[in-house]
Amino acid sequence: MSFPVAEDIRVITTIGHVDHGKTTFVDYLLAANNIISSRMAGKIRYMDSREDEQKRGITMESSAVSLRFRAAEKTQDGESTQKTYVINLIDTPGHVDFSGEVSSASRLCDGALLLVDVVEGVCTQTIAVLRQAWLDRVRPILVLNKCDRLITELKLSPVEAYHHLSQVVEQVNAIMGSFFAGERMEDDLRWHEGREKRLAERRESQADDANAADEGATEAAFEEKDDEDLYFAPERGNVVFASAIDGWGFRIGKFAQLYAAKLGIKETNLRKVLWGDYFLDPKTKRVIGHKHLKGRALKPLFVQFVLENLWAVYDGVVLNPNPDKVSKIITALNLKISPRDLKSKDTRQLLSLIFGQWLSLSTCTIQAVIDIIPAPSAAQATRIPKMLYPDLDAATVEPKSKLERDLFSCDPSPDASIVAYVSKMFAVTTKDLPENKRKPPTAQEMRDRGEELRQEKESAEKVSENGTEETVPVHAVTLTQSPEPPEPANEEDTVILGFARLYSGLLLAGSSLYCALPKYNKALGPTHPRNASHIVKAKVEGLYVMMGRDLEPVDIVRAGNVFALKGLEGKVWRNATLCAPRSERALADDFALDKDIIINLGGIVRQNPPIVRVALEPVEPANLPQLVEGLRLLNQADPAVETFQQQTGEHVILTAGELHLERCLKDLRERFAKVEIQASKPIVPFRETAIKVADMAPPKTPNAPRGTIHGSSAHSVVNFTIHASPLPSPILGFIQDNLLVLKKILRERKLKEQYTSSDVSASQEEDDDDLEEGVNMYGDVLRKPLVRPEEFWTAFDAVCKKVGPEWRNLADNVWAFGPQTAGGCVLIDAREGGATNSLRRRLTRAEAAEPVKNKGRLVQHFENSVETGFQIATVRGPLCAEPVEGMAFFVENLQYNMQAAESDSSQVIGSLISAIQDSCRAGLLDWSPRLMLAMYTCDIQASTDVLGKVYGVVAKRRGRIVSEEMKEGTTFFSVKALLPVVESFGFADEIRKRTSGAASPQLIFSGYEMLDQDPFWVPTTEEELEDLGEKADRENIAKGYMDGVRKRKGMFVGRKIVEFAEKQRTLKR
Repeated sequence: MSFPVAEDIRVITTIGHVDHGKTTFVDYLLAANNIISSRMAGKIRYMDSREDEQKRGITMESSAVSLRFRAAEKTQDGESTQKTYVINLIDTPGHVDFSGEVSSASRLCDGALLLVDVVEGVCTQTIAVLRQAWLDRVRPILVLNKCDRLITELKLSPVEAYHHLSQVVEQVNAIMGSFFAGERMEDDLRWHEGREKRLAERRESQADDANAADEGATEAAFEEKDDEDLYFAPERGNVVFASAIDGWGFRIGKFAQLYAAKLGIKETNLRKVLWGDYFLDPKTKRVIGHKHLKGRALKPLFVQFVLENLWAVYDGVVLNPNPDKVSKIITALNLKISPRDLKSKDTRQLLSLIFGQWLSLSTCTIQAVIDIIPAPSAAQATRIPKMLYPDLDAATVEPKSKLERDLFSCDPSPDASIVAYVSKMFAVTTKDLPENKRKPPTAQEMRDRGEELRQEKESAEKVSENGTEETVPVHAVTLTQSPEPPEPANEEDTVILGFARLYSGLLLAGSSLYCALPKYNKALGPTHPRNASHIVKAKVEGLYVMMGRDLEPVDIVRAGNVFALKGLEGKVWRNATLCAPRSERALADDFALDKDIIINLGGIVRQNPPIVRVALEPVEPANLPQLVEGLRLLNQADPAVETFQQQTGEHVILTAGELHLERCLKDLRERFAKVEIQASKPIVPFRETAIKVADMAPPKTPNAPRGTIHGSSAHSVVNFTIHASPLPSPILGFIQDNLLVLKKILRERKLKEQYTSSDVSASQEEDDDDLEEGVNMYGDVLRKPLVRPEEFWTAFDAVCKKVGPEWRNLADNVWAFGPQTAGGCVLIDAREGGATNSLRRRLTRAEAAEPVKNKGRLVQHFENSVETGFQIATVRGPLCAEPVEGMAFFVENLQYNMQAAESDSSQVIGSLISAIQDSCRAGLLDWSPRLMLAMYTCDIQASTDVLGKVYGVVAKRRGRIVSEEMKEGTTFFSVKALLPVVESFGFADEIRKRTSGAASPQLIFSGYEMLDQDPFWVPTTEEELEDLGEKADRENIAKGYMDGVRKRKGMFVGRKIVEFAEKQRTLKR
């Protein structure tokens, strides 16, 4: 299969909210390439190759297809020529659970078709996928899909529809504007920081110069950027009006071309005024603006020349069927439709035939892609610099080496460096590989076979006539059909392939490559010990062009194309950068010889973090090895799943949502493990905290502030006093907002202890790859930091001073943060004589390389034990062994008996850790304990007639409505609610059943929220006893959640077998 030059290639993806018509839209492009029948387009959903995708009607895995189209172009002489373009198209899911697939696809693409349902408008995932495209510098085209719903469902007039379409375009442009404004604010901040740094350096270097005060005059001003090209405007051709189900689509230029000759206006001028508040004066036949209407009720040009024609077709075919009117329309448009089709009762089929000839969806889309989306050679000049230099704020940079020149220009020559990026791995069975399929016979082979059969028949007839056996020459009956493929060892074995794009060079089957894994750091070089495990060699065992469900083998891939390759299994986990010097040169034995061509194009930022976790076990214990191998394959083939083994031995899988979990379990049972698997109930993370309320029990320690606990180690060698107190919300909020900064500060200190100063900066860059915004495997929410690392302690000190006098010196007295050394709890050294264990001072000393004051070995061990006990207590809280958040623990007293400690220090240290742990837990319980629930933000689109049922389902699951907005011009409401994750399982199915499919929710993890109910509450006052009785018949929700987690973890649950013994109970047999 030959590939055209890079200028004739386009790499695009379809993005949008779930059910906005992406896969149906792609069907018409496939039909134009004769991959599927035009009659089946929009119904077959060819790119949804999985059975559960077809059953549910949504896409779950991104899939690619390569299409070829011929487009007419005018030469410089004015003659028309045909030019062939290759469109590499990736269809992505729109469901929030599979947003990782969108991330992996957008990294490979230069352009995107953003589909928006004109009735539902901009939804949550529309914003999310558009942000991903913005970050990856992907050029979008806006496709306003399902325009037919404005006519058939909403029954809007053409003028109303025009205003509705204008609002949708404005909504999308508002999102693009917010992205641009946010980026410019970051650039401005970065520029000011750089300017201050440069001025400080210049002052130091020119300290003795009298003119040093005037250096600011030479500073370059902040460069402003123009945002005009970012927005969608129909007159620019980057907006497509479409109805994928009826197979039509158009841009403004199509109608400008039709009406230019009739109106006597230049096509370019008409294109500018066909959208917007422009009107045709019926008297002068001139186009006028809004100012010159003079009170006349004229229709905009877009309504008069475009929408009214569409409305006329739908009115004659669907709304008020009128064969005579349809015949006139067909004659006026000069279309060729058979009388049989005109008499068809299937109105959708007739619409598709009319629009397929008049406003072809595929023709319009391909022309828009060719005009708007840049070729790889142009796109990579702006996209690759951002991959190589993530902090780059300029549009592009000058290449610094031959490798960068090859990358920026998408050089496909054999002498160019080979660089490809594998964005994800996907699994296929061995029998689906092309080399294991029997090839269908060609036309010539079928003719030869027919000739052989005819000769056999004639020879058999001669034998029967003569009664003697006649020998037939062997060469005459030799079969010429294609040879049988070699039998694979097992047709159901799974093979892992890489989903990649070649950015430069010429890749041949059988060539060897360097695989730079995501943690490879170019600054250290390939021979550095830190990079040793992050670079491997691999051989390309096979190259394939992806055609939706099928793979087509090729021997060569040119730069700019998307392809699949075999040979990375066991070497690349999820994504990697493939590098080689040239297509014909063998790799060097020493990595250092090729260090200049080995780069890392970065990893994938996961949009929706995994939050739903379940424990898995095989039904038959003997099948455990198959389950472990299946989990390994699933983890490699799915970019959004995490699998690991807990300390208890359980195999746990983390998924992005309930639907994602269902798909993963199905894949494990049917594709990867191929054994029956038993899944636990979903394991939902909680958080524990405590607050101050009016009616609390008396403090546990008399004559001391609430939360004060006295404790001691074994034999009273170490005596201590710990005071627990809830953290004020401003301090807790600051810590949670800057958890990423805190983790980086602590990691930098750890690295300085492990490496020499020359290696620290490079090592830090590598380890910081794990510190991303989102939710980690422990369920901690990592937000975008508000301060820089060097400003953390100053800002923290300012927040503490604002809260109150008792928290004034908190920043200087912090001993440690927890849990996991960085979290929402604080251990504070409040001993008399000053904080000897101040974390701030320790970090300052480590940064300045000052010697540490020697405290004595045993004292150091004891203080480390205090911190260890605090970390254990905050990781496993007292309520249900979940992490603690929002508590401060003051170490007020710590006394040692050194003589007794010398005799048995190991026993003392162990008992001290346990005593600190128990004291921290007791201090928390001295206040009013609370559980914090993981919460989903739930977005629901629902019509007015099912709104009450939606509210009922949300209330039943202990959720609450945050806001509701009516979509202007429609009968749809956009409802936003908060729903506990623990109550969300089965929520989507229930809401669809209750509303007969009219409402479908999108659930996005939003953090933790306190459940304001004491799990140990019992009625005590007279009013409560009178209302509820001694048994408190009302269910304690918090206690139910707490007991459920304790029971799952095998902890003691104080549940009564018989709760109401005095009540009459009838037991069924």
